[in-house]
Amino acid sequence: VQLQASGGGLVQAGGSLRLSCAASGSVFSIDVMGWYRQAPGKQRELVAGITTSGDLHYADSVKGRFTISRDNATKTTYLQMNGLKPEDTAVYYCAAVIGNSGYWGQGTLVTVSS
Repeated sequence: VQLQASGGGLVQAGGSLRLSCAASGSVFSIDVMGWYRQAPGKQRELVAGITTSGDLHYADSVKGRFTISRDNATKTTYLQMNGLKPEDTAVYYCAAVIGNSGYWGQGTLVTVSS
């Protein structure tokens, strides 16, 4: 299973970005898709996750600003990020859980200027 993330970039504080992550390979369904981020000097943290049935989880720091969604037919997950803050600056990684296996995509850099 390969995960291809895209959509990062440079944005001013208060702006918006939309990240996408498409899964490919021999996979019938993906149990959980999600996004993590890692800021310089910090540990990787979970940002948001979504199950096949649509159950959602958000980190407290992004609730009300970020929205995760997924398209099961195309095995794609999206992260709509609104009201971006400088502290959201990080490398964002998509992740997937299939059964007992976890998969990571390559990171995409999000930089929020003040």
